[in-house]
Amino acid sequence: MLKSSTRWIFIYLSLCLALPGHLMAAPPPDKGNPDKAGNKLQKQTKEQKGGLDWSLSVSVSISLGGARELAVEHALTGYKPLPPGIRKNLERGKPMPPGIAKTRMPEAFLAQLPHHDGYEWRWSGSDLVLVAVGTLIVAHVLADVFE
Repeated sequence: MLKSSTRWIFIYLSLCLALPGHLMAAPPPDKGNPDKAGNKLQKQTKEQKGGLDWSLSVSVSISLGGARELAVEHALTGYKPLPPGIRKNLERGKPMPPGIAKTRMPEAFLAQLPHHDGYEWRWSGSDLVLVAVGTLIVAHVLADVFE
């Protein structure tokens, strides 16, 4: 005769083998491998990844026309735009492209632009760009201000 503990193990194993596979523990339909579950893979947003979307954290209170008038007033016109390949990478939420010359703007011009804590205005070809100070993430681009 079987011992008591051995008998219970035997009963447990017999029940496990007798149960159909679909009644045994399985992950919920939305868990596990998304391809096998028939779900589409979803891309994570910047917030889910833990990053910040700098382009949404500041609103610029100057228009292209207003910035252009200031540039004309301070005789800061006649500059060529960046080459198309580099200019394409100059957009909100992306870091400033490497290798862009950092031209200093006159203090009188900068004083008339709106101030945003943690951001600074940069001159990039013929564009006026607002970037985050520590990361150089582009927050706003005013194209062809200095053209």
